Amino acid sequence: MLKRLTPSIFVSPQIDVGTVEEARALGVTLIVNNRPEGESPDQTPGAQIEAAAQAAGMDYVAIPVSHSGFAPWQLDALDEALGASGEGKVLCYCRSGTRSTLLWALARARAGDEPDAIAAMALDAGYDVTPIREMMHALAAGTI
Repeated sequence: MLKRLTPSIFVSPQIDVGTVEEARALGVTLIVNNRPEGESPDQTPGAQIEAAAQAAGMDYVAIPVSHSGFAPWQLDALDEALGASGEGKVLCYCRSGTRSTLLWALARARAGDEPDAIAAMALDAGYDVTPIREMMHALAAGTI
């Protein structure tokens, strides 16, 4: 269920409390919830994931991304969370893992990473960043 984007970043569809232990065993020290609360009745509430993460000695942050798109504050929040995670690994999740991957891709492009390399890493994990390619190039070029 956990897919590796980089050696230190995993993405996943919706996780449950049991997934927290699996993530901890892989060296994850931070869980990032990119799913808005109450998005669907079958999702595990963020508070339960947060409690399980804290009990496992992991950090937790919620950066909800709705289907309406991405905002600069979300990229800022992800950058801040990743910066604070230090050497630990990070697990980002949403309903399918796509929004988490796209948010990561936008943040990396804004940081100056090459969009084609970002796209290749996402594709290796099974995610397509085509819908945000133009935005990635604009961010990488500093034009937005």
